Order: sequence, then C-alpha cells, then structure tokens
Amino acid sequence: MSEAVRIGDPGPRPAFPGPWALPVDLRDELRARRRGPFPAGENRPSLRNTWRFRHDVLDLLRDCYERHGPIFGLRIVFGYNLALIGPEANHFVLVSGRQNFGWRFGRMGDLLTLVGDGLLTTDGDYHDASRAILMPAFHKERVRAAAAVMREESAAAVDSLPAGGTVDVYEWTRTLAMRIAMRALFGFDPDSGRAGEVAARFESGLSFHAREFPMQMLFGPGTPLARLRRDRAALEEMVGAEVARRRRAGADGADILSSLLASTDDEGRGLTDRQVLDHVLTLLFAGHDTATSTASFLVYELARNPEWADRIAAELTDVCGPRDPRPEELFEALPVLTRSVDEALRLYPPAWIGPRRSVRDFEFGGVRAPAGIPCFYSSWVSHRLPEVFEDPDRFDPDRFLPERRARWPRGAYVPFGMGPRVCIGKRFGYTEVHAIAAALVRRFRFELPARYELDVHQAPTLSPGGGMPVRLTPR
Repeated sequence: MSEAVRIGDPGPRPAFPGPWALPVDLRDELRARRRGPFPAGENRPSLRNTWRFRHDVLDLLRDCYERHGPIFGLRIVFGYNLALIGPEANHFVLVSGRQNFGWRFGRMGDLLTLVGDGLLTTDGDYHDASRAILMPAFHKERVRAAAAVMREESAAAVDSLPAGGTVDVYEWTRTLAMRIAMRALFGFDPDSGRAGEVAARFESGLSFHAREFPMQMLFGPGTPLARLRRDRAALEEMVGAEVARRRRAGADGADILSSLLASTDDEGRGLTDRQVLDHVLTLLFAGHDTATSTASFLVYELARNPEWADRIAAELTDVCGPRDPRPEELFEALPVLTRSVDEALRLYPPAWIGPRRSVRDFEFGGVRAPAGIPCFYSSWVSHRLPEVFEDPDRFDPDRFLPERRARWPRGAYVPFGMGPRVCIGKRFGYTEVHAIAAALVRRFRFELPARYELDVHQAPTLSPGGGMPVRLTPR
C-alpha cells in the first residue's frame, strides 16, 4: 500500500488459501481448549461429515441443528468449526454480537489470493474506511446508469436464444452477467479481447474454489494453487494497466471503476491503484457470481411453477406493454417479480455461508464459546427452517407479502447479510437479476427436461452442478 494514501492497515495475508489454514486452526483450537470446554456437536473427526459438508451440506446442517440446537460444533477434515443457525443466531453474528467475530481470519481469507483486500476480506478501520469511499459508486444514480446496461445486454442476449430450443440457462446467464460486469464495472467493450481475457482469467481463478479439498491442498508447479496465483498476477497486470490509464486520462465515466478512482474520504484521500484493483475484483466476484446463481435458480423454480411465470409475464404486460422495463421500473413497479426474486434468494442464497473467527470469548443461547475458533452462520439453512417458514422447501413468493413478512423474527431473511456490513452492492445485484428475469419471462415459457434433477453445488457460491438445461418456448 502506498504511504501517500493510508486508510488503515488490512493486516497480513495468509500464505495459503483454503484447507492449508488447517495447521493454524489446530494450533488455535489447542489454545482455545485451555479456556474451557467447547460447545457440544459433531466434534469428532468424520469422513462422512466432511464429504457431506461438500456435497450434502444443507441436510447435514439441518440434521445437526435438530440434534444440537442453534449453536453446535462440526469437525470438517480435522478442523473444528462452530455453527450458529437460525434467525436469532443470524442477528447475533451480524448485529448484536458482531464485535465477537472477525472476517479476515475466518474462511473469507480463502478468497484473498484471488480478490485481495476488498470488503469481503477485511475488518476494522480499513474495512470501514474502504466502505465509506466505495459508497458513492453504488449511489442510486450510479445504479440507474448501470441498469440501462443491464437492460440492454439482457434484451440482446434473450433475443439471440433459440425459440423452442434447450439452453443451459446457468452458462447463458454466466456469460451475460460477465458482459454486464465488463461494461458496468470496468467500462470495457465486452466483445473486446481485453474484456475477454479479464473474464477468462477471473473465471479460471474462481474455479480453484470448486475443486475438492485434497486438490486445493496441493502446492508447487502445475497445481491448482499455482494456477490461481498466475491468474491473480495476470489480473493485476491487465486491470492494473487500465487503472493507470484511467488515472492518466482523468475522465470520470459512468462505470464503477471510474467512480472508485474519483472517490475520496472525508480528508480528501483516495484509493491507491492496488486498493482499487482489490475492490474491483471483489465486486466482480460478489456481483457476477451472485447474479448468475439467483437468476438461474429463479428460472428453475419458474419452470417448476409455471403459474408464477405467467403472473410475472402478466405484470410485465400491465406495467410495460410490449417493451422491457425501464431502469426505474425494474424493482419499484413490479411487485410480483420482486417477490419471486426474493423467494429465489430465500431458497438459494448465493452467499449461503458467512464465515467468521471468534475474536473473544462469547455466549449465545446459554452456551459459552472461546476465542480463536472458526465460526459461521448459514442463510441457506436458516431460510429452510420449518419453524420460521411454513413448508420451507416450497417456492411461494406470496410469503413475501408485507403482512406475512411482518410476522418473521428479526434475522429470519438474510441473503445479503444485515447490519453495518450488509452487502454494499445489494441494489446493483438485485436490479441485475430483475433485468435478466424480466427479459426472459416476457419472451419465453420454461420447461425442465423430464429426468433433470437439481444438484446444488457450493463453490464458493451456490450453483447448479452440471448446468441447468431448460427448454424455451416463445410466449
């Protein structure tokens, strides 16, 4: 970091991502055990639980919640983790007891090699100062300008789809979301070679986290970790060159990168080139992956519940006629579409887990826990608890009607987090999903293949394993 512009010290970067933090976890666990007993739970090493955490985590955590209550231990590989599940636990981790937890040395540190010191991987003064500087980039008018890009790209992408054909909606949406990100984040022409190379390098780096734990633990030439580091170095070179070029030009464009370069704190201090790079890559990860996931799972549920697709289509006709929604209409004038997006986020929250590390001894639900252990809450599990949401696995957007939503306990619905660290790009991503869904539903009906079974992967955000084939029939 440049000494000329300091907004705090984010702290050292871990040497290795992913399961290579295990030796540190085991050391900290031994230290923590001297402070008192650990909470009850699945505290013994278990290959079965390790496999289920990777391939059947929703049912694993629901089973543990039913047996042990809202706070319990779970050993993955050999590392101890403390789960806090349910609305009260969400509120405790995110708001009322947030001083007990840190982000950087929880599992969010796994992302450091790719995205660097962005809002997802930093704590304390550095995070707060960075967030204050980034806020203007997500002002309502900035998002409105980005919404025009979302609307234009979505309409063009939908118009290119084969009527009556079968499309992998997940891959199609992923390509579309990356095009939107290239324009709205970087101001790149998405058809240019530069945009294509940035997108390819970022996707390559992100694929590291989809690999099984043993592959993530390899190091040396030719390993996934070595490839991840090459991808990060290439992104530093390519995006860094664009940052330098923009600084020399001094022009303020409509994209997020331009806003970051122009933003300053209360004392007139701006971000260094390295800080801009880290924040842009973090936003690319947080926005691109989450929009792809949510739009894809929404299409899946609309294919299974065509009456809701028809209701959205009718609403679009009533509000917009034969055209696509204007930016200001995307989620201010389309309540049926909005409730459907909200329900998709309840069933499949992309940021399904919120990793932390306890930084002090704390008590929750009458259970004491020590400092120094990895902890997490899970929106995915909390959103599927039958005592909170009636028939929780059913797609029912009307559960978001104001009079029904008002009965939920605080912390019940947290797809974007809550409290001081609620997702800064919430409005951006929310608008993007509305734009993509509106363009699709207005033109097509959806049908899943007869033998298709959804396989949800979490690597690191939720996604449909093996893609999501959908037959598109013109309306």
